[in-house]
Amino acid sequence: MAADENPDVGALSSEEKARRSRSFGNAADLYERYRPAPPVESVEWMLPDHPDTVVDLGAGTGAMTRLLVGRSRRVVAIEPDARMREVLARCVPNAEAVDGRGEAMPLENGTVDAVVASSSWHWMDRVPALREVARVLVPHGVLGAVWAGPDMEGAFMQQAQAFLSQTDGPSTTDADDVDLSDAILDPVRQQFDLAIPDGLPFDPPEHFVHRWDIALSADELIGLLGTLSWVILMPEVRRARLIEEARRLLRDALGIEGPVTVEVTYRADAWRTQRTD
Repeated sequence: MAADENPDVGALSSEEKARRSRSFGNAADLYERYRPAPPVESVEWMLPDHPDTVVDLGAGTGAMTRLLVGRSRRVVAIEPDARMREVLARCVPNAEAVDGRGEAMPLENGTVDAVVASSSWHWMDRVPALREVARVLVPHGVLGAVWAGPDMEGAFMQQAQAFLSQTDGPSTTDADDVDLSDAILDPVRQQFDLAIPDGLPFDPPEHFVHRWDIALSADELIGLLGTLSWVILMPEVRRARLIEEARRLLRDALGIEGPVTVEVTYRADAWRTQRTD
């Protein structure tokens, strides 16, 4: 589970899902700066022992790719957005940054030991992507997916929810205002998993949860907010209103301003399965 997108990706039309999935290149530098990598513990749990070739699917700017380099002889980072891929190639030169999608990977049959995805699997067309993963994996190769974000049961998010439950919404009545509680807290935790439909060649997935704390300033929290697709695609005025409300929450409710930081508990949900043969 992760506070990754808003609203529920599963409820989006195919056109809107595609539009949102293509939005991240507009904020590639923000993504590189503010999106944390998944925890090493989750990455190591997903990987098989001594993999030769690992694919980072939907690699973005390479947050997880960095963790794969050194854990496999060959790391292929597949990213469909040229702007994200440019940052990835610059920041992680030891990986192969290539154009591709979960449903169409530029790889030979049976040549990959593991395919892993960090907060990207839900953007793919599940059944075609699973068939494509099965095609490129070696026998008994591993598919893993991890989603990470602020833990709604952590102290910081609990405080934020408590504050928002006592407010009446935006501080003004301008038509471009955004109710932060509606925009963020109601749908923020989405249930993601690595569901495998019947008839596809994979074992039932295993599940692993890891929690950790990150000290974040107001600017870092606002920067993280700005990497979400629904925020990226907002009209500029509306996005400015949302950020204003978020800064007000951090300042007035939690005393987070300037260099002050807060410990934010993160949660990573990782899933792994093996190709059956």
